[in-house]
Amino acid sequence: MEQKRNYQILRVLFEKETADFINGKRMLLFTILIGLITVTGFYAAVSGLHAETAGSETSAGFLFLRLFTVSANSIPSYNSLMALMGPFIGIFMGFDAINSERTEGTLNRLVSQPLYRDNIIIGKFLAGLFITAVMVFSSGILIAAVGLISTGLIPTGAEIARLFIYLCFCVIYIGFWLAASILCSTLCRHAATSALACIALWLFCSIFVSLLSGIIAEALYPVDGNDLQSMINEVKNYSCQLNLNRFSPYYLFGEATATLLNPSVRSVNAVTVSQLSGALSSTLSVGQSLLLVWPHLTALAALMLIAFAVSYVSFMRQEIRSR
Repeated sequence: MEQKRNYQILRVLFEKETADFINGKRMLLFTILIGLITVTGFYAAVSGLHAETAGSETSAGFLFLRLFTVSANSIPSYNSLMALMGPFIGIFMGFDAINSERTEGTLNRLVSQPLYRDNIIIGKFLAGLFITAVMVFSSGILIAAVGLISTGLIPTGAEIARLFIYLCFCVIYIGFWLAASILCSTLCRHAATSALACIALWLFCSIFVSLLSGIIAEALYPVDGNDLQSMINEVKNYSCQLNLNRFSPYYLFGEATATLLNPSVRSVNAVTVSQLSGALSSTLSVGQSLLLVWPHLTALAALMLIAFAVSYVSFMRQEIRSR
């Protein structure tokens, strides 16, 4: 009986937060942002599709997936735009989830009701994740539908499966930033401070991690000569940069989705000439590609859950007093 009541309270809070997201003015900003990503990505795909299909017949077998990866005339692809701009959806959705209600005094009235305190933050996170899933899947399905109508590309079952897994990746990726923004909202007293902290984290993950990984790899394994040691260090340097970059959710998402949307990619690590010797030129099945990116999906999901768990514990330990 108690568990059923807890579920009912959580459902009511989830519906309340979802309605607040949909009816709020911020929803217009989310719609404009996801619309710009969709339109710009589709325009880049259509513009660059002719150049991409001028190659072999094998590459022509996956034209439908290229709607999400092709860029043209310095316009990024849909996948690149989602990796770069997608975090803003999660950040704008959760940077003031807790501290704004604390400042306005609505949090005091909410916790005074006969409900479990943890349902408040869980309801906010689930509502944000639900809105994110709706927007991401709507955007992906819209590009697929318009691409099918305008280009006549008929997707195969494998391509549809890859697209579905890719959209799930997008939801989890944005969900991490949603959880991180809720964490900043829980720890920071003011909404402006939490927003700046989230943006600083986004800048660090998208720009500075790659710069720092290059500096660290060059310091550990310098490549400044033509001797045998420099050749050995070149492989170690690349592997070191690769492993350090994978601490960034931005790099994890980009590497995983590029592998998933391109069946020709057969490895996510450094490949030597001896490993390529005797290998047949072919594409991977959906299951084989998923095996390559499964650690990336697990890492992104773990980062999302860790960020939310820290915000959950922090919120449960905080004292809520009327001002």
